[in-house]
Amino acid sequence: MELTFREAALADLERVVELIADDAVAATRTGTYGAPHVAAFEAIAASPDNELVVAESGGEVVGVMQLTFIPGISRNGASRLLVEAVRVDKAYRGQGIGRLLMEHAHERGRERGCVLAQLTSDKQRPDAHRFYRNLGYEQSHEGFKLPL
Repeated sequence: MELTFREAALADLERVVELIADDAVAATRTGTYGAPHVAAFEAIAASPDNELVVAESGGEVVGVMQLTFIPGISRNGASRLLVEAVRVDKAYRGQGIGRLLMEHAHERGRERGCVLAQLTSDKQRPDAHRFYRNLGYEQSHEGFKLPL
């Protein structure tokens, strides 16, 4: 399968929301495509430190992820790459698209001078955890969240 990685366009957004919401864990968090998603997309597109990346095959968006480049004081002033919302269409899973998405993310991080890639994954996603460990990620920290 031939894949192209590119920044998402507004015309991709409804498909992106569909991909992100296509599981029991994310469905209620993501909601139905609408104005809040457009506003978030516009904010991401306007930020030089955020990229919404899609994987496209044969003109169809089959995967997505959001990349955020975070400058920091720790690690001797190093920047880090935050990878979020990694999704591959269920019909295309098991074909290496997720691995290629992550390789693309790591390359973008290196291009931006990041020394570390990090992500969080819901505790209800054991398959995703296995996937990230197979890529070399270590479960090194305990994450915390607080609704605001």
